[in-house]
Amino acid sequence: MATVLRIGTANRVLGIATALSLLLAGCTNTPDNRLVSLPVARPSVQSEQQPATQREHARILVSYGGVYENARLQSMIEKTVNRLVAASERPDLKYEVIILNSPAINAFALPNGRLYITRGLIALANDKSELASVLAHEMGHVIARHAAIREEQARQVAIIGHVVNDVLSDPQMGALALAKSKLTLAAFSRAQEFEADGIGVGISARAGFDPFGASRFLTDMQRNADLKASPSGADPRALDFLSSHPATPERVKNALANARQFSGPGNGERDRAEYLGNLDGLVYGEDPSEGFARGRHFLHPKLGFTFLAPPGFTLDNTAQAVLGLKDGGDEALRLDVVSCRTT
Repeated sequence: MATVLRIGTANRVLGIATALSLLLAGCTNTPDNRLVSLPVARPSVQSEQQPATQREHARILVSYGGVYENARLQSMIEKTVNRLVAASERPDLKYEVIILNSPAINAFALPNGRLYITRGLIALANDKSELASVLAHEMGHVIARHAAIREEQARQVAIIGHVVNDVLSDPQMGALALAKSKLTLAAFSRAQEFEADGIGVGISARAGFDPFGASRFLTDMQRNADLKASPSGADPRALDFLSSHPATPERVKNALANARQFSGPGNGERDRAEYLGNLDGLVYGEDPSEGFARGRHFLHPKLGFTFLAPPGFTLDNTAQAVLGLKDGGDEALRLDVVSCRTT
């Protein structure tokens, strides 16, 4: 029997957002109180269609449990996106919305206009304005063509890496050059996040949504992250995410500053009751068909097996495997599925 979310009866505590790959344009972030300059418009986002984005699409589906089929949620999100597009700097662009079957809190976009949002993020949001703030942020990445720009920056880092390996004979100088280039790329990624935030909060406000939705959502996301934090300290796996995203307190501060440029608190649509009504019946947490991780225990009702990890380990059930990390991060384990050939 599937675990479902019933509004008013279930705790709404979900997982931490995961880091994105190079082609992904960013996730779950907020605005900067600066004017932004957009690149010269191209005829269509779909002109960005490349084999790399198709491969990334396939990888995303595998990594995030595939598509989550829910006609009511799909319709609500598509209507919200259409409203945002009409208020954006590029109303001619077309977007395809894909809900991912993952409890992780994440949203991102590909250059060809595909917008991905996890059911975990949908469940964490409290109203339509919070959802709109996330979608508008991801649209900001597409409008500003951040993926293509970041790919060029990464290519420069790769070139520096070749120079370090093939030219520089001083190991210390080589390591310093490589470290500086990686720090530059991380700072560049954070700047892109703030630029998308600035674009997104403007789109959301012009579409008639409460512009303070972004700051509320980010605050809840930080609280959720605090609840998921390991007792022995931060999860080492979160460092990759934090290295390419501004710290949440900074994002909340900028979100509030941006929102005040458009209106005061209490203005704009939130549609809380309608939004939460659409969430009733949403699968909550891990998909039962993929098993459950509870501390050191893993149970898989469909396959009919369970196991207990060694003391000190905490398990995480991902789409590819069950991963375990020991307190302190010095040991790890992985439970995977392999195909067996009979003769």
